[in-house]
Amino acid sequence: MKKRTWLGVIVTLGLSLTLAACGNSGSSSSSETSEKETVIKIGASNVPHAEILEFAEPLLEKEGIKLDITTYNDYVVPNIALSEGEIDANYFQHVPFFESAVAENDYDFVNAGAIHLEPLGIYSNKYNSLDEVEEGATVLVSNSQADWGRVIGILKEAGLVTLKEGVELTTATFDDIDKNPKKLVFQYENDPALMTTLYQQEEGDLVAINSNFAVDQGISPLDDSIALESTSSPYANIIAVRSEDAKDPAILKLIEVLKSKEVQDFILENWDGAVAPVTE
Repeated sequence: MKKRTWLGVIVTLGLSLTLAACGNSGSSSSSETSEKETVIKIGASNVPHAEILEFAEPLLEKEGIKLDITTYNDYVVPNIALSEGEIDANYFQHVPFFESAVAENDYDFVNAGAIHLEPLGIYSNKYNSLDEVEEGATVLVSNSQADWGRVIGILKEAGLVTLKEGVELTTATFDDIDKNPKKLVFQYENDPALMTTLYQQEEGDLVAINSNFAVDQGISPLDDSIALESTSSPYANIIAVRSEDAKDPAILKLIEVLKSKEVQDFILENWDGAVAPVTE
């Protein structure tokens, strides 16, 4: 009896260790909590990303998928978390930022689908339009280089700057500006999340703010900005996943639901153009 009892204990411990090892694996894009429910761990910015995901939750639950949402007020950590397997997907970044992050960090990620666009806006406590901008005005821009082309594009459309021939806006930096007749001074040392604070503290003459941070602080891109990025912009916000999970059925269903009419209507009704769904 003693020999059989000890053998049973050894077998039980072996099974427990095996199950524990499987449970700690980060290679799967989603973890099964039961035979009928799959959990997707997804990281997102507070607004509008997390709010869109929260609206989509009951729609996904009908498909047997549960979302475990972690919010970030940062543009670096969500990709690190995805790379290290702490989350299965993230939803916070636009295409040029994603492509830049993948190239710089050698991330094995794919763009699983574009969901919405957040037009970047130029705000000012000094001017009511870009036509009023005076010589030597200071333009505060975030240190997110992937957004610099967006700012240049708005100023270019207003006739304030021109771009060197052959330079693409999505990769443009302020060194690529050809003509700057107003001698605008560009400062780009601050984190994107701090731009709303700088604007509210009346720093600088012009402040470029991403719409998600503006909306999160009660600032209306449509009503408060003096210039807003065109909705034809290539800066759509996407769902990013590890390459191995690109065809995972739960991820494909997540994209399908986020592109559904119900979610698109929710985006249009809640942000009135400050956030626009991507229909392609």
